[in-house]
Amino acid sequence: MDTNNLLEVKAALQIGRPAHDVFEAIADPDQMSNYFISKGSARMETGVTVTWRFPEFDFEAPVRVGTVIPDKYISFYWDGENSTTLLVQIHLDETPDASTVVRITEGTMENNEAGLQWLVGNTEGWANFLACLKAWLEYGINLRKGAFDFMKQA
Repeated sequence: MDTNNLLEVKAALQIGRPAHDVFEAIADPDQMSNYFISKGSARMETGVTVTWRFPEFDFEAPVRVGTVIPDKYISFYWDGENSTTLLVQIHLDETPDASTVVRITEGTMENNEAGLQWLVGNTEGWANFLACLKAWLEYGINLRKGAFDFMKQA
């Protein structure tokens, strides 16, 4: 496979909270249920497999946690298109003003029609995740609540 012809999702956003707060909001399923999932089976810890349930979709996603470095990094694997297992990496970089830049990468997929559809959809998904995380941590608002209700009516 030509690695120069692969697509990778990248998203980033600065959140006005210390890295520890951001890390806990991602690693703790009870906190994550305030802005992203409806339920998680366990805390994200190195080597653990957790299950995420999403409020707007009728399925559970198994997530195999790779490496967790508290307050700095979380990686995990989940299934993508055509049973491809994809690596997601979340880097937390605390700034001097105690805010945190969250950088997410996911990938990779081939640069073809299916890969481009995946790139667009997952880039939208991670941008939504970051916006929801920021709204929750900075303002206590769950942006995701009701946002996808229209999908249930289809």
